[in-house]
Amino acid sequence: MRQIEAHGPSPEPRAYEVWFTHLAGRNRPLSRALTAELTETPRLEPAAIDRLYDQYLSPNRMAAHAEKASLGVLTEIDSVMGTLDDALGSTTRYGDRLQEISKDLAPGVDLELIRNAVSRLVAATRETASANRALESRLKETRGEVQDLRQALESIRTENLTDPLTTLANRKHLDATLIQAIDHAALSGEPLALLMIDVDKFKDFNDNWGHLTGDQVLRLVAMSIKGAVRPTDTAARFGGEEFAVVLPQSSLKSGEIVAERIRQTVMGRELVKRSTGEALGRITVSIGVASFMTGDNAMMLIERADKCLLHAKRSGRNKTVCEDETVEAFSDVA
Repeated sequence: MRQIEAHGPSPEPRAYEVWFTHLAGRNRPLSRALTAELTETPRLEPAAIDRLYDQYLSPNRMAAHAEKASLGVLTEIDSVMGTLDDALGSTTRYGDRLQEISKDLAPGVDLELIRNAVSRLVAATRETASANRALESRLKETRGEVQDLRQALESIRTENLTDPLTTLANRKHLDATLIQAIDHAALSGEPLALLMIDVDKFKDFNDNWGHLTGDQVLRLVAMSIKGAVRPTDTAARFGGEEFAVVLPQSSLKSGEIVAERIRQTVMGRELVKRSTGEALGRITVSIGVASFMTGDNAMMLIERADKCLLHAKRSGRNKTVCEDETVEAFSDVA
């Protein structure tokens, strides 16, 4: 605690874990990196703590390394496939050119020695081509196998980042995307908004109609979110019946517009039980909207958006609430 007081930041869980691990001597790479940070500046900002935690302590770091490795494998596969494509036609082109040279040496021309040399060369090339055809056939098979491997890796990578029920991004993907978006916003000065979305009275709905119908509700909400955001946005299942959307290059007002579009789309859809065709009524969502502020880390931005969501739910549900003085006051009272 004395080290945290001396060097900062405030004793939040991440900062405590980073300093505790360092002082306990349990992670030498972390200690080296932390010491290097302190040589640059005597104070560790929240962003530096987040960076150290994500790189050396986060439970998701091995998955991130695996993700990076898989991307490298995919790149190498693309390179190998290009090389195979180039190799497949080289022998045929070589033989064709030699055959053209042989035809150019017409009979009757006093170049018998040259014709004989070229003929022997052509014969040798044919033998080489015959041997290479087997190799070429094998290369084609290998190319197909490499393509299958690439597709399998791409499928695994996608599955690793996707929530299987809703097909939105999963929490791991959301966390990584939000950290990158915050870093970009901090460097570029561009705005960034975050939506936190919760299905109203989902537990009651689940209890009344069963978990399978509850899953159908989550899919419907996910579909509504997908249709309301841009390709550059990241929509994710945050957990349970809660969703999140990262909106790069979006102000608080822009985030509110997207949130309202999602809320109204969900409210406008009537749910029908597939097995019986029975109408189950309509569902609603509550949404909190927060925007990036200088010095924010991912946890801080999520907490503010979550406070807005809580305000929306406590003030009647089926609402969008943006962070403002009213929400801050409400949070203080709560």
